[in-house]
Amino acid sequence: MPSITEVEKLAFELPDSQRTILAAHLLQSLPPVLDDEDEGIAEALRRNAELDANPNIGISLEQFDQHVQARRD
Repeated sequence: MPSITEVEKLAFELPDSQRTILAAHLLQSLPPVLDDEDEGIAEALRRNAELDANPNIGISLEQFDQHVQARRD
């Protein structure tokens, strides 16, 4: 069986279009990040409940935009 280094070297020699297809196939072969389909929704509901219980922990859209802009500068 070829080593990961050998496979990587061969993959980098492929044209972009073929590397893209290979990458897509490899990603599709992996299990999803969230194993439980509801896990992401459950987390969103938990965070929403936290904000409902204590609105002061959130920030406004304007504050969020300012934080993003500050990180870009």
